[in-house]
Amino acid sequence: MTVTEETTPVSHYERIGGASSVKAAVELFYDKVLADPELAGYFTDVDMAGQRRHLALMLTVVLGGPNEYTGRGLAEAHQPLNIPVAHYAKVGAHLTVTLTELGVPADILADVRTVLGQVQDQVVATGNRPGV
Repeated sequence: MTVTEETTPVSHYERIGGASSVKAAVELFYDKVLADPELAGYFTDVDMAGQRRHLALMLTVVLGGPNEYTGRGLAEAHQPLNIPVAHYAKVGAHLTVTLTELGVPADILADVRTVLGQVQDQVVATGNRPGV
């Protein structure tokens, strides 16, 4: 490569292995969430195949991959569930543990944690937020 050649930065999505790695992460993540007695009830009447597809598409976007997500927005999907902060934190912890177990680099984990912080207000029920 010469100095004059332009290089395209590699996305987090590409760095972790693309679609197959995201799919593996989603499968392991939902195994953990569904085994958690405090969280499993949210998914009792949910089409889990569809749910896994939605999360894979959303996680792909978060990691800088192609945006093919066409589902509901976070607030529309989650506000009716009245999710408390404690449950949101548990879900975030399951995601972080999953990504760590799969060898995702620390800088990508930090970016995922940042996004989790940014979207918390869209997911957590208004009456369950500290200071509200």
